[in-house]
Amino acid sequence: MNRIWKNIGVSLAIMMVSVLQAQNLSITRLQYDGGGDWYANPSSLPNLIRFIIDNTNIKVEPEESRIKLTDTDLYSHPFLYMTGHGNVKFSNEEIYKLRDFLISGGFLHADDNYGMDESLRREFKKVFPKKEWVELPHDHPIFHNYFEFDNGLPKIHEHDGKPPQALALFHEGRIIVLYTYESDLGDGWEDLEVHNDGVKKHRDALEMGTNILIYAFTH
Repeated sequence: MNRIWKNIGVSLAIMMVSVLQAQNLSITRLQYDGGGDWYANPSSLPNLIRFIIDNTNIKVEPEESRIKLTDTDLYSHPFLYMTGHGNVKFSNEEIYKLRDFLISGGFLHADDNYGMDESLRREFKKVFPKKEWVELPHDHPIFHNYFEFDNGLPKIHEHDGKPPQALALFHEGRIIVLYTYESDLGDGWEDLEVHNDGVKKHRDALEMGTNILIYAFTH
């Protein structure tokens, strides 16, 4: 991370958190078709929410919400989270609604739980045929807006042994989809005894999740 960002990072973090204190934010799990386990890691979002409440002054709803892209109140849930091990499939209606939701100000965090990569890339190519995934550099603000990650996205699970990547789709300069690949933050958020990743990886995952939420709601 460059010296300029280090000098202003604390001030920006304070400013952003003050903005987030003005309203209750919600984290919403996306239910999708195709046979993938969209409901995976049941303790992950409850633990992330509890961590945010206990370690920041951000006002966040104490329970996760769940929604389908075809639900009438989709636009009341500006932060969507999706995960799973298997196939992702969007209908034509869902493709249209997701595209409109995202370019209208929504944000989606897709977290590969190992096995959804191929189908997720395929389906998002249908949503945005002309957009390409862009890997975020280690000095991107999402890694430094509250907690510091000088090496970028933390590696929680080995999976294929590849380096973790934070991939993004942009619209008019704004990140609309963040895809965390070869990291598995959701496993890291789960109760410690579920995956036995250790306290440090559990903490790293929760801190990174907090940064993602802050970035989404301040950009």
